[in-house]
Amino acid sequence: MGMEEQDSEKKVEIVLKTIGPARPSRLLLPSSIKVRDLRRLVAENVNLPIENLSLILRGCALCDMKNGDELSVQLNDGDSLIVAVKPKPPVKDEYDNDDDDEDLKFRLPHSSSRWKKWLYTFLHDNLKLPDVVLMVIFTLSLKAWLLITLWFILAPVAHRWDLGPLYILATGFCLILFNLGKRQAGDISAYSIFNEDFRELPGTLNADRLDRDIRAGQF
Repeated sequence: MGMEEQDSEKKVEIVLKTIGPARPSRLLLPSSIKVRDLRRLVAENVNLPIENLSLILRGCALCDMKNGDELSVQLNDGDSLIVAVKPKPPVKDEYDNDDDDEDLKFRLPHSSSRWKKWLYTFLHDNLKLPDVVLMVIFTLSLKAWLLITLWFILAPVAHRWDLGPLYILATGFCLILFNLGKRQAGDISAYSIFNEDFRELPGTLNADRLDRDIRAGQF
């Protein structure tokens, strides 16, 4: 604890290089600082809006947060920090589909566990998996993943015993049966034969309905 406090209290002097006509300036900061606090101090020093401020250190753009956790940065004496102001986005028209694209992007909930955040970061940033694949991975429950793993384990066994087609058919029937759901009390089945007194659903087309329509002159 003592060493960490000394590191955080240690001051270093960095060089601020603002993109534009402004001359470089120097700023005295703690060696270990949160990116959010660094952005605020730099904005106050160069008199630029903090919401449009972009900071680049050692060739990497600094982010305030990642997967819901605040990020910190370790500064060294003499570091050069490039400061840039991001341009305002153009005005969107009514035909802009950027909002629809944003809805298709998968975002991990902030309440997710730490290991899920680590897995999401690894799959998204390192392996560059598309959002559709990430949505499937994080939407399925642990039970579903166990069943999928068991299916792939038993598939070679069924192939070895020449039961591959039957194995595929049985899988299809199981998917249908387990996804039928359960009717609540008072709900009407989609099949009239399963309803009390064979009660038909509204809009059902049968011989009586055709006869009534013909007699009423609707054909």
